[in-house]
Amino acid sequence: MPGFELFGPEERKEVNDVLETGILMRYGFDGPRKGIWKSRELEAEICQQLSVRHAQLVSSGTAALTAAYAALGIGAGDEVIMPVFTFVASFECILSVGAVPVLVDVDESLTLDPEAVRRAITPRTKCVMPVHMCGAMADLDPLLQICKEHNLILLEDACQSFGGRYKGKYLGTIGHAGTFSFDFVKIVTCAEGGAVITNNQELYTKLDAYADHGHDHKGVDRGADLHPFIGYNFRISELHAAVGLAQVRKLDQFLALQRKNQRELKAILAAVPEVSFRHIPDPDGDICSFLTWLLPTEEITRAVVQELKDSGVLAGNFYWYDNNWHYIRKWDHLKEAASLYPLTDAQQKALLALGRVDFAASDRIMSRCVSTAIGLLWTEEQTREKGEKIAAAIRKVVSRAGTPV
Repeated sequence: MPGFELFGPEERKEVNDVLETGILMRYGFDGPRKGIWKSRELEAEICQQLSVRHAQLVSSGTAALTAAYAALGIGAGDEVIMPVFTFVASFECILSVGAVPVLVDVDESLTLDPEAVRRAITPRTKCVMPVHMCGAMADLDPLLQICKEHNLILLEDACQSFGGRYKGKYLGTIGHAGTFSFDFVKIVTCAEGGAVITNNQELYTKLDAYADHGHDHKGVDRGADLHPFIGYNFRISELHAAVGLAQVRKLDQFLALQRKNQRELKAILAAVPEVSFRHIPDPDGDICSFLTWLLPTEEITRAVVQELKDSGVLAGNFYWYDNNWHYIRKWDHLKEAASLYPLTDAQQKALLALGRVDFAASDRIMSRCVSTAIGLLWTEEQTREKGEKIAAAIRKVVSRAGTPV
């Protein structure tokens, strides 16, 4: 997810505009800023790029999810259904608003299994949160149908998939709200930043205030603003927004490069009979930040990962099954409810129960898959070399295991 790879004069120009004024805060100081409002510009650019009515910039993807939960009225006693494969921020935000994360299996899309979602619904369920992992989308039609049947909120965690689509619609615009991360290793970066998008005016108004201490932004200056409800400081700075503004304007360039490089890498690995690929519900909507490939068994996959490591080519290849940040198998702190502050009784009970839940269906998938991050700056020669080294490692392991090549 390497927007930072193509950081150049466009980003420097936008940042220098801010530095020339010396006004680094996104609100206030109307005169000294001399008409420079990078946060506003970036919000408008996001709306235009994604064909959505409203965008609220915040300080991170984590802040985006937290603000979205609050604005959607999700809190104490509510349950949120989420996948076992995501980034830890997904459950952190649920806990931070007092709600309970309910983790369920993924399917071969590496996103929420709709049938697992159905089985997890209780009278306390308020929201279903698909996570569009590694640049590709969850199968949203069945999830939308489930939410409609049960009158549930659908919140899209699209933090890793800015610019992706599902059946012609941009990810993040399909549910009640969508969230993005613009940290340093996302498809576009602000260095640190995030956004919530929605087509709902009332929801946007809540987001706008909640992310700035509850300011209603209707006063003649910040001191004259009213505070209709409690909020927090999730503001982005003008410097971060300036970087993001230049990056978002390069989105089409980034996606074209990623799709080209992923297509070339996939063609090489597809020639290996033992390799299959992640199911993508809408291949045309994949932003192609990763190529995720699967092998027949966990044993073969582990051996291939070790071979890649021994060969010095493991960098950029992620075996999520053993990853500390992205799969429930290694989230001991969550399953032990290891919090610095007291959790609610409902949260404590739900988290401690996770250690007894059988996620074998997800294990069977995640233990066999590797995701290769796609670089923007690869030459055709570098892509071919990378692909051939991975393919050679797979063939070597398969041959050693006695499996037909």
